[in-house]
Amino acid sequence: MPNNNNYIRWFNELNIDDVPLVGGKNASLGEMYQELTPQGILIPNGFAITAEAYRYVLDKADGWTGLHQALDDLNPGDVNDLAKRALKAREIIYAAPLPDDLVKQILAAYAQLQQQYGEDLSVAVRSSATAEDLPTASFAGQQDTYLNIRGEQALLEACKRCFASLFTDRAIHYRIDQGFDHFKLALSIGIMKMVRSDLDASGVMFSLDTESGFSDVVFITGAYGLGENVVQGAVDPDEFYVHKPTFRQGHRAVLKRTLGAKKIKMVYSDGRTREPTRNIVTSEEERQCSCLDDADVLTLADYALKNEKQYSDKAGHAKPIDMEWAKDGIDGKLYIVQARPETVVSQLSGMILEQYVLKDKGTAIVTGHAVGSKIATGNARIIEHVGQLGSFKAGDVLVADMTTPDWEPIMKIASAIVTNRGGRTCHAAIISRELGVPAVIGCDNATTTIKNNTPVTVSCAEGDNGKVYEGTLAFEIQTTDLSGLQRPKTKIMLNIGNPELAFKTSFLPNDGVGLARMEFIITEYIKAHPMALLHPERVQDADELEQLTELTRNHATAADFFIQRLSEGVATIAAAFYPKPVVVRMSDFKTNEYATLLGGKWFEFNEENPMIGFRGASRYSHPAYAEGFALECAAMKRVREDMGLTNVTLMIPFCRRIDEAKRVLAYMAELGLKRGDNGLEIYVMCEIPNNVILIDAFSEHFDGFSIGSNDLTQLTLGVDRDSAIVAADFDERDAGVKEMIRLAVTGAHRNHRHCGLCGQAPSDYPEMAEYLVEIGIDSMSLNPDTVLQTTQLVLDTEQRLGKV
Repeated sequence: MPNNNNYIRWFNELNIDDVPLVGGKNASLGEMYQELTPQGILIPNGFAITAEAYRYVLDKADGWTGLHQALDDLNPGDVNDLAKRALKAREIIYAAPLPDDLVKQILAAYAQLQQQYGEDLSVAVRSSATAEDLPTASFAGQQDTYLNIRGEQALLEACKRCFASLFTDRAIHYRIDQGFDHFKLALSIGIMKMVRSDLDASGVMFSLDTESGFSDVVFITGAYGLGENVVQGAVDPDEFYVHKPTFRQGHRAVLKRTLGAKKIKMVYSDGRTREPTRNIVTSEEERQCSCLDDADVLTLADYALKNEKQYSDKAGHAKPIDMEWAKDGIDGKLYIVQARPETVVSQLSGMILEQYVLKDKGTAIVTGHAVGSKIATGNARIIEHVGQLGSFKAGDVLVADMTTPDWEPIMKIASAIVTNRGGRTCHAAIISRELGVPAVIGCDNATTTIKNNTPVTVSCAEGDNGKVYEGTLAFEIQTTDLSGLQRPKTKIMLNIGNPELAFKTSFLPNDGVGLARMEFIITEYIKAHPMALLHPERVQDADELEQLTELTRNHATAADFFIQRLSEGVATIAAAFYPKPVVVRMSDFKTNEYATLLGGKWFEFNEENPMIGFRGASRYSHPAYAEGFALECAAMKRVREDMGLTNVTLMIPFCRRIDEAKRVLAYMAELGLKRGDNGLEIYVMCEIPNNVILIDAFSEHFDGFSIGSNDLTQLTLGVDRDSAIVAADFDERDAGVKEMIRLAVTGAHRNHRHCGLCGQAPSDYPEMAEYLVEIGIDSMSLNPDTVLQTTQLVLDTEQRLGKV
């Protein structure tokens, strides 16, 4: 009896509902080809061999019995047994001949594709399982793909190998883990025109951030050559982000970018080997440049948004999409070659409050100020100078005399931080809070008492006093779901400086960012003193000059480098919280901190007490730094105007006098940042007693105040907050400091100005948070690790005062 079944479906005959017929990959290709081609998205044409063809092949060869014998009593935990049985299953399928009528249909469709694209057509042959690419389970990479396939025999061979790849070791194991029945699944095959990305670039993109689940960005990765290296993780790709809301408003800018190593690329073989593709080493020039220019990144972002909208509209709810793209080196155009629902990102199910509790008892070997409320364990690694940083391993406990910004790369991988010197507001404390890493600061004797390369436990879960114990002590983390947390009237904002933490932190209940610090971005992403970038002729060290040249080599000018890096760092924070307000403080390094930047020592001078020296507003219009401040302003102008992130409010730190305020604001206006233009608001830090005393006068020039309780305490009490010996006298709860804060709040409100607080006090002391609510502060900006507890405290206080 003749078989009249049609085993071929062209992409223009398929849509997303055809998963049982052609698998997830082919159903998606059909959906895109039909619905998105008219919207300007390029999809290479092709056809699917249906899943029924797979069943037909096995039926004709009576292969099912052998497959059951190979797989029915499989123990997936026995790796050797799994490999043996998987190989047997693949051999059974590969040995099954393709029936003549199926071969005729495949070759007829291939000939039709050749008519469209030319005789020398090469195709990609891709597996598409019928349970593949579901929103709840990703079968991506479980079955085989064959690239640069030419000619009828090579095509038929690739099809047989694709069918057999339904039983790779990893595919079998994954199906067992996910609860899928091997014999209820089938494999379809997609055959589509190859995009000549071997001559250009390709990669993967997602319609959200894959690490955090933040959904307001498109995340694009790419490398030179065919896309398999990126998909398989064989290459470190370039990365790009585009912000969706501002893109939809018409702003065309890359939010941030990271240059990948891109050490190899996959290209077509030259015919000397049986394999149709091979990897070659990339050139130094290729590694130093991005594989995509900004125009390409923005085109891909447009593709991603249209793709996501299509799938979401059809599903009736938001549906993030994972896509593969390729750029053709012959026609120069960008194509989408695959799309599927994104399945990796775990969905947040409410806010969880974490509380760390030490279970074992021990005697503390050193004590100091506790930073954060966590507990961590690890090997103590004593670092005495920068030259030893290379010996630090991820998960070690950093033990040092003190830290500086150039230590931040290892601080990011430390399990905990312990220092001899410093108070609760020193560099190590600030950075450890931001990273969510426990730290014990100002121990005095940490580097001499703790034994190097021995296990220790660092506990900040026992009140203000942080403790370091010998050995690894047991602890537990108690979690509380606070998803039903109400929002208080007092705005609860966040302190943040590291753009890498912005997307994740945005999920905390918040009203925006009360303090976004530039210093981390300059230290980590720029690394050089702005004046050294502008005036390399004043840098007298050949090594430093070479490093400056290397930093800026891919930019037209050194100024462009600074502006791009700073704007993208700030914009990432602003985008994470958009459209909520993000208050960005202009740079507030002290001279000794500026001097540690590359080339900085040639532009700074020694000060006895840099904490009250040449910092903040005094630098901005001064000839020694005015050009550097102009770069900062150019970056902020780009963030607000070119990138469309008008939720950014700018803030001037350490502004001592009214005349100084006038000079800085006039200079900013001259640089294109005029208060009131395009909705620009400019705040001032209220951290000097003169800001409080003359608050009526300062209110004439600024839109709001942010009380910096650290500096205001220091200057009210006359205590150097970096000095360990007088650290005990540094206390924001002092009656005099509290009165200064009250006067600032009432003075700001008297002048109808916003007044918030962005210092350490409410994060560290519950009674200070209560006091701020009592005096009617508009907002308090907190470290991320204290947001949930403090929000609850503020709610309780508001209820007690009848403010709710």
